[in-house]
Amino acid sequence: MSTSVKKPKTVYVCAECGADTLRWMGKCPGCGAWNTLEEQQRRADIAKIASRSVERSSRPRPIDEVEADDAARRSTTLAELDRVLGGGAVVGGVVLVGGDPGIGKSTLLMQALAGLCTGKVRGLYASGEESAAQVAMRARRLGVAASNVLVQATTELEEVEAAIASERPTVVVVDSVQTLRSGSLDSVAGSVTQIRAVASRLIEVAKRDGLALFLIGHVTKEGTLAGPKVLEHLVDTVLTFEGDPSGAFRLIRAEKNRFGAAHEVGVFEMLEDGLREVPDPSSLFLQERLDRAAGSVVLSTAEGTRPLLVEVQALVAPAVYGAARRVSTGLDGRRLAILLAVLDRKADIHVLDQDVFASVAGGARVDERALDLALAIAVVSSLRERPVSSGLVAFGEIGLAGEVRAVPRAAVRLGEAAKLGFTRAILPASNVAGINGDAPDGIELIAVKTLDDALREAFD
Repeated sequence: MSTSVKKPKTVYVCAECGADTLRWMGKCPGCGAWNTLEEQQRRADIAKIASRSVERSSRPRPIDEVEADDAARRSTTLAELDRVLGGGAVVGGVVLVGGDPGIGKSTLLMQALAGLCTGKVRGLYASGEESAAQVAMRARRLGVAASNVLVQATTELEEVEAAIASERPTVVVVDSVQTLRSGSLDSVAGSVTQIRAVASRLIEVAKRDGLALFLIGHVTKEGTLAGPKVLEHLVDTVLTFEGDPSGAFRLIRAEKNRFGAAHEVGVFEMLEDGLREVPDPSSLFLQERLDRAAGSVVLSTAEGTRPLLVEVQALVAPAVYGAARRVSTGLDGRRLAILLAVLDRKADIHVLDQDVFASVAGGARVDERALDLALAIAVVSSLRERPVSSGLVAFGEIGLAGEVRAVPRAAVRLGEAAKLGFTRAILPASNVAGINGDAPDGIELIAVKTLDDALREAFD
């Protein structure tokens, strides 16, 4: 009697979104991406591993009986990073840091690790991309020479787990999570299965032992964090480190934070001996602005808890290569296209047949809708070759009907503008009505309801 050997079951996992299916298909049923399904051995559900890091006491209790103590934090000694984290690194918290290659992620976390490892606090820097000698060379350049900062060069997850168990560090940095692999899985490092398994096991260790865990993650060519989206769901905080690698300034932004405000922004300057904090970024972003230059408007943005003044630039030129081009840096290109259509149909400003280039100067990036009004004024300023007054600041959302809509935290935005000497502000009329006398002294508030009103006030 012959016995049949049961073949190991396989599953096809999407490299983009992590969705799985029992058979191969050209198009992922989850996200719709083509040719992203990879064959993997079926394993126990990774979610079961992550679930062990959740509080083990599953007995339901009245919410008023649950202790709601503030999370224990440790300062990184970098005030800008502490601001983005919500006050410092959380004991038992997991932070995922992403950014373009060479932007300074390793430098940032090496400085943060040195700041965290004071007194009897020990830290572990696990590097899968560089040798221990390369990490030590960077540490010396940054002035990190503490004996309580340990370095481990490995790509094996089990070796990192053994080092944590034997050395008992309080802070762990993994550079990067895509380079680690578990020997219990057959797939290569960086695959969807490996990333989920590695992240889940490290998170379990962090929650169980009360570690502050930092994971460095790669980004795709589109600028998003590589690996399945479940990786971002598993961690407590997601930070993006951005900026022009050829420039000196870097911005760190919180995309998700379970222990603090999301969309908080910190600013650093890259120097030869590491990253230096920029406590007053508004004056930094405006220090090279030309006086009365056409196509330049100052925006008061308030992403997170800190207001920032940035320069929005636009250049309108005749389209000489067929279809008009739209090029944007530091802002959403789709939003630029919408504003050009609104200018054409609602304000009788014909720019759809022109090349339009728009940028947020200084390497900053603005994602909020308050950018609309400043960007629209900058486009018209460049088209007409008419600069706005040097003391003007603008903010507000523009709707498809040409109306100017209110944005949050108007008083904070105006306070930052007044502090830097701006004397006029164009803003939504509903924001002016809601300030209720909280406007700072020395700045004239110009309330507008429509895009036509805003353009008239900006140029008359």
